[in-house]
Amino acid sequence: MATMTTTTTPELVLDTHSQVGEGPVWIAERGILAWVDILGNLVHLFDPRTGDDRTIDVGQAVGAVLPRTNGGWVVAIRDGVAFLDEASGSLTMLVEIEADNPANRMNDAKCDSRGRLWAGTVAFDFSRGVGSLYRIDPGGVATRILRDLNFSNGFDWTADDSRMYYIDSFSDGIAVFDFDSDAGTIANRRTVVTVLNDESTPCGFTVADGMTLDAEGHLWVAMCGLGEVRRYSAEGELEHTIELPVLGVTSVAFGGDDLGDLYITTAANWPADHPRTVPEQGGLFRCRPGVTGRLPHAFAG
Repeated sequence: MATMTTTTTPELVLDTHSQVGEGPVWIAERGILAWVDILGNLVHLFDPRTGDDRTIDVGQAVGAVLPRTNGGWVVAIRDGVAFLDEASGSLTMLVEIEADNPANRMNDAKCDSRGRLWAGTVAFDFSRGVGSLYRIDPGGVATRILRDLNFSNGFDWTADDSRMYYIDSFSDGIAVFDFDSDAGTIANRRTVVTVLNDESTPCGFTVADGMTLDAEGHLWVAMCGLGEVRRYSAEGELEHTIELPVLGVTSVAFGGDDLGDLYITTAANWPADHPRTVPEQGGLFRCRPGVTGRLPHAFAG
C-alpha cells in the first residue's frame, strides 16, 4: 500500500440510524459526500468540514444518487431513474424501469466513463431470480443487460475500461466481465471472488454488497452480515480486512481532499437482536486505510 496517514479503525461520522444506508459518492468540487437511505426515502448531502448533513425526502425508495455532468443529481428510485432538483427536492422522471412491478425497486447504481448510468433492481422481499441490471444511456433509453439476478448490487470498472467487476448478492460472489466501453456491453463472465452465503449468521445472510476500486485497481467490498470491509487484489486475493462494530455493512467509497478517506455506509435493521447490535447501526463510518480512491464519473444525460 502507498505510504500515507492511516487510521484503520472506523470512526462513526454520522449517527443517523439509517434504515439502509447505501451508495456513497464523493463530489470533489463541493467537498461533500452524497449517499442514500434506501427505505427511508432519503438522499443525504454530507459536508465533513462543517458536519452538516442535509437530507432530501424523495418520496419513495431510493437506491442511489449520482452527479450529472451539467450539475444536479440523477437518482435510481423505486420506479426507475429520475433527475433530482436539490433546491426544491422535486423529481423529473427520465425513464421508468419495472414501474409496473411494485414488488421490485431500483438498487445500486454507478456511471461508466462515457457517462452512461448502470443500475440494477431487486425485490423488496429479496426474492431470488427476479432482478435485472440495466444500462441507461444519456438520452434516457434503458437497456436490460442481465436478467434473472438475485440482488443486483455493487460494481466498478478498471481504469483502462477493459473490465467491469459486478456483485449479484446471494450468488457465488464477485464476477468480472470483459467490458467494451465504446458499445457499453459486457461479455465473458467469470467469478473472481467466491462468497458463499451463510444463512446461520445473525443477519440471516452473508453477502458481498457495495464495492469500489481504489487507485491501484484493487477491490474494496462491503461484506453485509459479517460487519467487514475487505480489500481484494484484481485477481481476487484477500489482502486486508477492516472490522466494524455493526454487522449490516452495505457500501464503500473513497473521499476527502486526497481521496484517502474510506466512507462506509451501514443499515440499522440488520440484525434485530444480537450481541453486536449497537446504537451506531445505520450510521456513516470513516477510516483511512492507507490507499487512495478515484473520482466517480457523472451521468451525461
